[in-house]
Amino acid sequence: MRRLVAIWIGKLVFLVGKITKRQTSSSPGAMALKVCPNLIGDTRKYVRKKIIVTCGTNGKTTTNNVICSALEAKGYKVMCNRMGANMLTGAATAYIDSADLMGRIDVDYVCLEIDEAYARVVFKHITPDIMVITNLFRDQLDRYGELDGTVKLIDMAIDMADGVTLVLNADDPVCSRFGMRPDVKALYYGVSQKVLDGEEPPKEGKFCPICGAELVYNFYHYSQLGNYYCPNGDYMRPTPDYEITDVKLAPPMQFSINGNAMEVNYKGFYNILNLAAVYVALEAAGESTDNFAELLTAYKPQTGRMQEFNFNKPVILSLSKNPAGFNQAISTVNSDTRKKDVIIAINDCAVDGKDVSWIWEVNFPKLKNENLSTLAVTGIRHYDMALRFKYADIPTDMVTDSMRDAILSSLKTDSDVVYIMVNYTATYETEAILKELLNDWENKA
Repeated sequence: MRRLVAIWIGKLVFLVGKITKRQTSSSPGAMALKVCPNLIGDTRKYVRKKIIVTCGTNGKTTTNNVICSALEAKGYKVMCNRMGANMLTGAATAYIDSADLMGRIDVDYVCLEIDEAYARVVFKHITPDIMVITNLFRDQLDRYGELDGTVKLIDMAIDMADGVTLVLNADDPVCSRFGMRPDVKALYYGVSQKVLDGEEPPKEGKFCPICGAELVYNFYHYSQLGNYYCPNGDYMRPTPDYEITDVKLAPPMQFSINGNAMEVNYKGFYNILNLAAVYVALEAAGESTDNFAELLTAYKPQTGRMQEFNFNKPVILSLSKNPAGFNQAISTVNSDTRKKDVIIAINDCAVDGKDVSWIWEVNFPKLKNENLSTLAVTGIRHYDMALRFKYADIPTDMVTDSMRDAILSSLKTDSDVVYIMVNYTATYETEAILKELLNDWENKA
């Protein structure tokens, strides 16, 4: 009875959120767990096939949601925390959303994005069959600490997931090390060619997990990702079970996985790795990938994942919350040869991380090129960003605490496209402003 009451309370919170037009990605689960702390402990008995979880610093929302979308395109019923609430409350919210008013759940698969630090908490209730780990970078240092701490937290979670199959990024030495564990089956994916030019040597995650020596790279992708080996012969990039070749980034992106060519309408090199993770997860679940590119067409990007709004020119919203993510976003922006305005917003709320010193590790000078029309900085830490760009020798055309003003100003310029790069808490606020402005613009048109 307690479980049923918890589900009813959660559904009531969903309803209130819908009426008030507020996000309800974790609050239904948070309220329900107060009534029934072990609410999701019986998830396994409702799942006909597999439980798939996705962890990692960058790309976990996209990877998790594309897995879900691909499975739904095959006709399966899936329980999924699509909105990116990736702690226990988010998993509980997905559970409540899948249940009917009698508490019955009817699903083939569970797809959950899980925060790296909370995986061990969630795994007390749900044991996954497949665990995807996309990559591990320095992120929210005041919460996670250095990478070694994150690795320990994930190791603790894997200890709790007996017999789990790991889907690992072979190009990331921090991520691939989990495959050395004797208690797991590991499937690796990786890009076996140099694709990006001018990438700098990694500042983090570049040491052999066995002897601690600095790894040597044949080539880099970005951050510590690339083709690496230990100079002492103790470790090297694992040979991918799923090898990515023939990469072409010009839209539409093209690449092959184990010789199977595909063309997708996505942006950014990092998305090739995300899509490869999806491909391997589907194979690990025993699903056919013969029509993989077709399965991807059903996916609609979540908030801030290169989300496009069409005014008199396109405005593209990109979530970039750490140095590795920002550097890849900048590379994607620079690959667009159109004349562009760029808006950057940095907040320092609790879930963003109070320590924003990481902005000095981002290669912002790369934004300085002939295609940059105007640059605006906003968000709570707009003065910090203005100072950062002063040292990057890039003039800021607008320094403001108002995202609305920055967007309106960019819509009046003669640029061809606007890119907005924001960290976590600025994302939903910016999306709401863009939707409101777009509605006004369409009504006037």
